[in-house]
Amino acid sequence: MAVGEELGERKLTILKAIIQNYLETGEPVGSRTLSKYTDLKLSSATIRNEMADLEELGYIFQPHTSAGRIPSDKGYRFYVDMLMEEKEQELEEIKNIMLDKTEKVDKVLQKAAKMLAVNTNYATMISAPMNSKNTLKFIQLSQVDEEQIVAVIVMNGNIIKNKIIHVGETLSNENLLKLNMLLNTTLNGMAIDQINLGLIARLKEEAGIHSQVIRHVLDAVAEIIHVDDDMEIYTSGATNIFKYPELSDKQSAQEIISAFEEKQQLAELVTETLSSEEHQGIQVYIGDETPVKTMKDCSVVTATYELGEGMKGTIGIIGPKRMDYEHVMKTLKTLQVELEGINKKENPEG
Repeated sequence: MAVGEELGERKLTILKAIIQNYLETGEPVGSRTLSKYTDLKLSSATIRNEMADLEELGYIFQPHTSAGRIPSDKGYRFYVDMLMEEKEQELEEIKNIMLDKTEKVDKVLQKAAKMLAVNTNYATMISAPMNSKNTLKFIQLSQVDEEQIVAVIVMNGNIIKNKIIHVGETLSNENLLKLNMLLNTTLNGMAIDQINLGLIARLKEEAGIHSQVIRHVLDAVAEIIHVDDDMEIYTSGATNIFKYPELSDKQSAQEIISAFEEKQQLAELVTETLSSEEHQGIQVYIGDETPVKTMKDCSVVTATYELGEGMKGTIGIIGPKRMDYEHVMKTLKTLQVELEGINKKENPEG
């Protein structure tokens, strides 16, 4: 039975009014006070009758003669349960809105990939936006056995990851504490791209004989925060490759089609694009320059788009080296602006 179902709407409204009024004032609540609540629209006599019923049901009681009523433990429990039920409904509504928003973004990206392929006559890909600026909140190192420790890595958004690290030695509690303090005082709030060689060298120097432990931990952090291999990538127009004789021989075409089907190599292209600041605009890879080995006979043009602070994705067009670069770059720029416009429409003040 849902909270308050046994009471009926009128008793429910009066009970809520009594509890809220008592929580605000700390004074027993009478029928005259409740009759002043504009949303009740009930006479004092009606309110008194309902209050008598609520008292009989055990939700309120009269602390002394001629006083108003105050909530009983049962009344408080009812109120708390009702609030929790309302909060759960709110959370469910928020969840549904977020799911709906995600579905909309997915559909927009799928349509954009298709539109791009039709507009250019080349193969296209768009990666779903990811947080490329995930930051560290906390690292906890603990001994597992004589030669292994576990690193619990907490990232922004309370994303928690565990990594078993083989250190080949037993670390004392004191040494583990020192390493934990060193890591957290230095790395707290940092994004992976801020952990540079100079910082790593300083950490290893301060760790002394345990410098290799620091190296293993930082490797684990990089592995965890790195762009996920299972990223969502939307593709279209892979068969456009067959329109170009220099790419349509059996082996070249098959390798390119496989790259689009398996998407692993496309994920590497996205990682390359997102990880370098110089690639944040439009980037053109020609032949051997491309990070995707199977596309050495192609040109790959990419652009980064942003749907919110740190939420970035990659748009890519793959075609022959004789592609129409001017048209491709103009089309990419237009789509980049349109995708970033989605975030501005949903967050006009952002």
